[in-house]
Parts: sequence; structure tokens; C-alpha cells
Amino acid sequence: MTELSVSLGLWQDRPSIEAVDTARAADELGYARLWIGEMATYDAFALAAALPGTIPLVLGPFAVAVRTPVQIAVGAATVAELTGRTVEVAIGSSSPVVVSAWHGRAAPAPALALAETAQALRTLLDGGRADVDGKVVRTRGYRLRAPAPGGPVTIAAFGPQAVRVAGRYADRMVLNLLPPLVATRLVEAVRAAAREAGREPPRVAAWVTAAVDPDAEAMARLARGVVGYLGVPGYGEVFAEAGFGDLVGFARTGPPPRELFAAVPTSLTAAVGAIGTVDEVTARIAEYAAAGVDEVCLVPVATDADPAGRRTLTALAPRS
Repeated sequence: MTELSVSLGLWQDRPSIEAVDTARAADELGYARLWIGEMATYDAFALAAALPGTIPLVLGPFAVAVRTPVQIAVGAATVAELTGRTVEVAIGSSSPVVVSAWHGRAAPAPALALAETAQALRTLLDGGRADVDGKVVRTRGYRLRAPAPGGPVTIAAFGPQAVRVAGRYADRMVLNLLPPLVATRLVEAVRAAAREAGREPPRVAAWVTAAVDPDAEAMARLARGVVGYLGVPGYGEVFAEAGFGDLVGFARTGPPPRELFAAVPTSLTAAVGAIGTVDEVTARIAEYAAAGVDEVCLVPVATDADPAGRRTLTALAPRS
């Protein structure tokens, strides 16, 4: 059966502290785990350590061009010991805005950085001493002093190279902002990569924006949520594959954000999310399951009418 989890939306036009209420709802309603990403709001490790509850946590995806394997492993071990929770980590290549503009870092050979980081993390999280002298990642001599949290290593993937890396080195692959049809193709691709590597295929999770009975505010927030991804390599190709190639091309000309936002059709947000009545959203989740997704991570839309997305999460909560 497909598991239902929750991922914090960290909506940039909502109060940051609202994420705590979303996390509390996920814990109370019996979701499988809570995913805590890292964008322009909170540090993921600090937020995870401060959250109430006992729900297992997945932290990241952390940009491999910004955080080192040691930093990620230390952060995960810290949160696990301080909170007593199960803590897992995810890594990804992120975007040029985050890596180059915000952090001023170069991003050489993203797929290679993913592969080398995943290998180092696997050793560190299991309590070993990682010695990696790679072309991008180098670490020598460090072993966790805090108890090793273990757990799966997740890789966020879209492009062919990243999917191959996930098939070779990940315990889980996570997808974001894509329709079930594209998910089907990527699930097949990661399974093929795992077979080539002679290993069991990783589980597949998908972050899916969700809104039950959305109002105008929710629909506008969903549209704003995709604006920043339309021109990003990987994401743009997925949107184009879903039938929105003209919009992706327009985004890559660098229009003002307000102009790009106005061009986003409702059909796009519906294509990459789960929106509508409870029955419609439930049916959409089933489509992701049929595509081979093992875990659907709901990203509830927070609005004035549905603070922290609690109403949406309550309506979709796993039934025992």
C-alpha cells in the first residue's frame, strides 16, 4: 500500500511559524512521516529539533553543492539524539538560484556530486568513517560522535543522470511537482538503473501539493508555488512533458515574476497536484500509487480559510 506522509509547504507568503502547526497536525493525524525541506525560511535541522511530537522525520533534500556529507550527518545525528525520533536525510542538486545566487557556490558535475555525497553519507550515517577522495566530494577521517541515526538515504531526482544515480545509490528517490504519467516513466527508469547496478530498486516518494475544496486564495498560492520552478533545469522539462512547453519557454526568457504568475493556468497546478473534493484528491493519490509511487507526501496548501493546511490534512488522514 502507498504510504501517506506530509511535507511542510514553507509557503513564502504565509507566516513561517505556521509550519509548526502543520507538523503538529501531521503528528496528531497519524501520517507516516514528516518531510522538512529547506528553502528561504528555517534551517531544517533547527526546525526539526524544535518541533513537538514523535512522528519520524525526513530532512532535506539538502543541496549537495551547499552542505557537505559531514554537515548533513552531524545535523541528522544531532536531531535524532536530542529528539529521540527516527531521522532520515535527503539530498539533491537544488537550483541555480539557491546554489549560485543565494550561497555563491559553484555546482560542478551535479550528478557526480550526488553520487559521491550519497556514498559518503551511507557510511557516516551507519557510524563508519567515510574516506572519499572523489572528483567533487572529499572527506577523510571523521566518524560521528553522537549515536549514528542510520536510516535510508533519499535522492531527489528528475533528470536522467540524477535518476541513474538514485538507482545506483539511493534507498529512496523523491520526486516533486510532476503528474502521475511522468512519475510512471521515472519509476521505470530508476528501477532499470537499479537492475543495471545489480541491486534492489529504491522506494519512490512524491511530494504532491494538496488542497481539499480550495478557494481562490488556495488556487493563487498553488500558482505562485510553481512560478519559481518553471524555468529550472529538470523541473522545466517535466512541465514541458506534461504539456506546458510554451510556458516553460516563456519562463526561460526571464519575464517579471508577476507576469509569469499571470500566465500560469489552473490546468498546470491541477496537473502536478491533488486538488478538489475529498473524493477527487483521494482518486488523484491513487493515480500516483498506480504509477508506482510508494509514498505520497502531501504538501497541504495553507490559507486563511485553512490555516496550516489542517483541514486538508484532516480530510485525507490515513484511516486505521
